[in-house]
Amino acid sequence: MYKLLFTLLIILPVSGFTQKHNSYPVAVETVLAEAGKNKAELQKAITYFKKSGDPLKLKAVYFLIENMDIHSSADYYWADASGKKITYNEFAYPDFNAAAKAAGLIPSQHSGAHMVPVMMPDISMIKGDFLIDHINRMFAAWRTSWDKTISFNDFCEYILPYRVSVEPLQNWTATYTNQFRWFKDGLKTNGIQKELAMLSINVNTWFTNTNELENRNEPLPRLGAMQLLFRKKGPCEDVADLSAFILRSQGIAVALDEIPYWATSTGSHFTTLVFDLQMHTTRFDLSRIDAISNNAVPREPSKVIRVTYSKQPGTLAGFEKLQDIPDGFMRTLNYKDVTADYWPTINITCPLFPVKNSAKIVYAYIFNGLKWKPTWWGRKNGNSVSFTTMSKGVVYLPAFYNDHKMIPAGYPLVEGYHHEMSLAPDLNNRISMVLKQESGYLTFRPGKKYRLYYWNNKWQLLAQQVANIGTSEMLFGDVPKNSLLLLVPEYSQKKERPFIITDDGKRNWF
Repeated sequence: MYKLLFTLLIILPVSGFTQKHNSYPVAVETVLAEAGKNKAELQKAITYFKKSGDPLKLKAVYFLIENMDIHSSADYYWADASGKKITYNEFAYPDFNAAAKAAGLIPSQHSGAHMVPVMMPDISMIKGDFLIDHINRMFAAWRTSWDKTISFNDFCEYILPYRVSVEPLQNWTATYTNQFRWFKDGLKTNGIQKELAMLSINVNTWFTNTNELENRNEPLPRLGAMQLLFRKKGPCEDVADLSAFILRSQGIAVALDEIPYWATSTGSHFTTLVFDLQMHTTRFDLSRIDAISNNAVPREPSKVIRVTYSKQPGTLAGFEKLQDIPDGFMRTLNYKDVTADYWPTINITCPLFPVKNSAKIVYAYIFNGLKWKPTWWGRKNGNSVSFTTMSKGVVYLPAFYNDHKMIPAGYPLVEGYHHEMSLAPDLNNRISMVLKQESGYLTFRPGKKYRLYYWNNKWQLLAQQVANIGTSEMLFGDVPKNSLLLLVPEYSQKKERPFIITDDGKRNWF
């Protein structure tokens, strides 16, 4: 017993000191425990900044690490028929054309060559030296920048992050800092508005926005920071990322806002928000000549989502199983709903079908690219569901999500600017209607077939007609009143929009 007490007297103070010396915030400890073999690398960065004597840098490394577990790189590699990795590095070539040509030869040089997509978690691959160098450079940029008086919290969220999205992780900070230093220098005399305009002019001389011009034939959703400079092209999401890398490297606070789907058109959109000293925003589209604008958008967005580095409270993925959430931003933890900053919004309540369904979450779907696509969620409350901060001027379909399938939970709801309509088709009350050509929406082509559908838990074919020479309108009979309608030509490019016919015979597109 005496030996045990003596041993404890020796061990306890030492172990107590060790625990205090190596203690971290709880959120950091949690991530470190998940980092496995890479834990030592993250601890290396923490130890460095503990010794640096700069308490803000220590807080910064804690901020990055405690949110690191939700971030990954989406990348790919080449493999042969046996699964063996094929050596290929695009940066080993003088330019991207040469790299692309070399990649094109891989299938002829290796039997069964194919691209293998991979997701690489940051906590298992980021090295301590990478974090140390990045944090030091971003602090140097911030403390000498136009935005140097913004709060530390805003710095952490909108300047500090080493990544923007799921792009391959690359060591970009030094290159961007040096290549775009002229932007920071010009702020002293030109001011932010003029300098942003000059940045747009500069980038458009060497970078091409490929949106709707070409598709990337790789399993690579976003380009890495160095790939953007090397390839010199990419769609609007890559343009937005490029903006963020450039501006953050110069100590300018930047956020990326995403419109997952347009609610009254096809496609999606990404834009960059630049913050001033009072954290007021300027919308900045690097690929446009009129790069600077207010925060308005040209049409109704399904939602506008601000991507953050840090985890945000109240996100659906914080409590719902991922397999029960549709693909897209709702599966992530790092976003804010900023729709109200862009468009008139309203909270809506949709009635649901009186059927038993164990699902507690109902999704709001919008129509985009001839498909219903999920855009927001709400909790089921009896036979109704409420959706918050929804864009006006949109038709929404409440639906459940199960096994990768949409299951209609109610009738479409039109949320207009001055009225609301639940579109339950009246099958006992039918009308005849005339569909006339309308610029921007409908033009009849001679000899082409047109199919008219109405929505009743699925698109039901109502009638079809062939346009003749000189046809400028078509008459359709037996159309259920109060229906959501859709006219699809045989040459469809999936851009057709649904519409309704009001009691006064007017046609409203959505």
